[in-house]
Amino acid sequence: MGALFLDPRLSLGSCRSQPHQRREPVEEIKGLLKVYQDGSVERFPVIPLVSCVASSDGVTSKDVVIDDSSDLWARIYSPNVPGKLPLMVYFHGGGFCVGSAAWSCYHEFLANLALRAKCVVVSVNYRLAPENRLPAPYEDGVRTVVWIGQQALGGCNEHRWWLSQCNVSDTFLAGDSAGANIAHNVSLLISDRIITKVRIKGIVLIQPFFGGEARTNSEMTNTAVNPVLTLSASDTYWRLSLPPGANRDHPWCNPQATMAVPRVMVCVSETDILKDRNLQYIEAASKTGRRVEAAVYAGVGHGFQILNKSQLASTRTHEMISNIRDFINQ
Repeated sequence: MGALFLDPRLSLGSCRSQPHQRREPVEEIKGLLKVYQDGSVERFPVIPLVSCVASSDGVTSKDVVIDDSSDLWARIYSPNVPGKLPLMVYFHGGGFCVGSAAWSCYHEFLANLALRAKCVVVSVNYRLAPENRLPAPYEDGVRTVVWIGQQALGGCNEHRWWLSQCNVSDTFLAGDSAGANIAHNVSLLISDRIITKVRIKGIVLIQPFFGGEARTNSEMTNTAVNPVLTLSASDTYWRLSLPPGANRDHPWCNPQATMAVPRVMVCVSETDILKDRNLQYIEAASKTGRRVEAAVYAGVGHGFQILNKSQLASTRTHEMISNIRDFINQ
């Protein structure tokens, strides 16, 4: 997708501490991360990091710094198509604890989404837990939206390459898994703020990562079907990301029937442990009077659009991108 270069920011989301070979972790997501008694975190580079600074396959992508003090940055994708396009602010998944806007799977998916759905995508590299527990990712999301408004208002030449391509008054918040949770909560946080030029038209939630103390049927039955997100891993992610002492009924995990945007799209995977949570969210959102669109993708599980390379997953990913394109371009 473009030229590779050595960028120190790409260390975000990879191993951030020295290996601890002689100590047992106090928390672990097998193959992804270990947390030790002293609070240090070891992340494993299971997915390669890529960077793109050139136009490739019809999409121009570049990394931009949003806030130096917190290492907040984003990767922006601008498709080479005519006309003013919707803007999508996207948050990657990873249980709030792992992941990066530079992960190759997200780079590929979002470049394709930008081109096929005809939108400019701002992919946010937010702070990770447990070093930065919730609401840190939500704060990074709000900061990103404010930054977009500032760039649009100032007419900054540095960002003209993508700002001239999109209409920031036609902005959508989106994400998958934990990123979808972030999109939902950021929409609530900015609902009463005036951000010059930026108007949030809706949210696109792909397999949103929600939970609760009471178990659902899909949480109990789909773990063996789709090992990408197991119930055990889900519980660990929540322990590491929620404020100390909070349980899974905290509203950041188990949301109330509150909507701050006029339109909502929810993408659900049939064999995902989150299926029932997602369907409950759709039902609650519908009762608020908002316009809610739901799509259930048969035969696939959590994160299929970025992690599954099968023919079925490819077909379902094509369907998902078509659904998102129709939703944001209405």
